[in-house]
Amino acid sequence: MDLGIHLPLMEFGDEGLSRGRLERSVDAARECGFVAVSANDHFVFSTPWLDGPTALAAIVERSGDMALATTLSLAVLRGPVSLAKTLAALDILSEGRLIAGLGPGSSKRDYDAVGVPFEERWKRLDEAIAMLRTLLRGDVPMDGGRYFAAPEVALSPRPRQADGIPLWIGSWGSEVGLRRVARGGDGWLASAYNTTPERFSTATRFLKRELEARGRPSENLPNALVTMWTWVTERSAEADRILTDVLGPLLSRDPEELRGQVCVGSAEMCADLLSRYADAGCQRVHFWPLGDERRQIELLATEVRPRLSP
Repeated sequence: MDLGIHLPLMEFGDEGLSRGRLERSVDAARECGFVAVSANDHFVFSTPWLDGPTALAAIVERSGDMALATTLSLAVLRGPVSLAKTLAALDILSEGRLIAGLGPGSSKRDYDAVGVPFEERWKRLDEAIAMLRTLLRGDVPMDGGRYFAAPEVALSPRPRQADGIPLWIGSWGSEVGLRRVARGGDGWLASAYNTTPERFSTATRFLKRELEARGRPSENLPNALVTMWTWVTERSAEADRILTDVLGPLLSRDPEELRGQVCVGSAEMCADLLSRYADAGCQRVHFWPLGDERRQIELLATEVRPRLSP
């Protein structure tokens, strides 16, 4: 199992938002052998949220040979033309290391902020992905769709990757969502706090069958688990505090529902959870420390990773 890191796009406590905090997180991840750095997407949130694509651009120079990933980009709300320009620029600046994770987003507040009907998100997503793939190949769409206008000329410059930027599609694991991945995804992104190792395993088997039914290779489609909230601590009272006072309110979730579902707790507990995901077929996990990023990244590397099942 590969390890990736989410950029610290929100504040925890009095840490603030800054380029320095982004750089310290990426430096720690690079030094500890992580393979990817990612940023996800919200326009509005319950706490200040730094723009994800902009944050990725800010750390390209320090990211070494790590992959850069959007987890996820709001393809519906950003629109295929605008998003294609952003993704192509990130791919060029990173010399071809970008993975574009795409999804509609799960927050109605983002849709309300730009005046797009939330109930149309899935139909709009299918159209956005199809047009985005065409644009990133350097082709001109035949015409616009129902929801998005098409440019009359090819977008330039094209991405650095000769085969195009891989488009991974996000799904919490529903059959409808996994069919969407099987139809047109170059990879699958699952949400750590919205699934379990058991559900991930079931989804992986279902996705394999759907790929085979479409004549696509079923063994080579990559996957990753994103937004794995993380606070490694050997003190149970501290883990309880993080779940109750930080993560539960942040997500508007019952802390007890999150207990044992995310990496908040001892190194042994975190390693057990991750080992179960590895057994279920998970190939990569993107961790999001709930503050004190460098220390948490180091604990993942030195205390959790050595305990993972081979």
